[in-house]
Amino acid sequence: MIARTVVYDAGMLVALLRDSPAARLLHHGLRAAPHRPVLIGPVLAQAWRPDPKTVHAFSQYLKDCTVPQTRDSAPPMRRAANVPTGCVACARTFTLDSYKRAGAMLAEAKLPTKKRPDVIDALVVITAALHGPAQILTSDPDDIAAYTATLDHADILVEPI
Repeated sequence: MIARTVVYDAGMLVALLRDSPAARLLHHGLRAAPHRPVLIGPVLAQAWRPDPKTVHAFSQYLKDCTVPQTRDSAPPMRRAANVPTGCVACARTFTLDSYKRAGAMLAEAKLPTKKRPDVIDALVVITAALHGPAQILTSDPDDIAAYTATLDHADILVEPI
């Protein structure tokens, strides 16, 4: 069995905020994984709202996730005797090539009818590819699969929530 790093898209955050039993079960199950779920900054910004209910709910979930390249985020790897404490993929920042690749994905992806290109979804897929093998938890599996299909040899599973 392959240990996969889990990456959240905005749909997973919305499901958690709406107290979806399936999303809550998945999230709580990931507390035992060596690598915390990855939540990239643009996804957090897309889902964040400053109202007290949302802030409180987020505080419960953010402590279990890592937001790469942020100073006050939880570290990517949980303490374990046989696992290094760092994650090379989380330590990397997006490069110019990363953003160019995301733009190319927007042009190449065969999205479902009536769907518009979404740069944040493309960045989620790039993050998952850097962590490969990875799994993306999403409410838009067809969109994420379309972006994933633009990458050669990406070891990414797409899991609908």
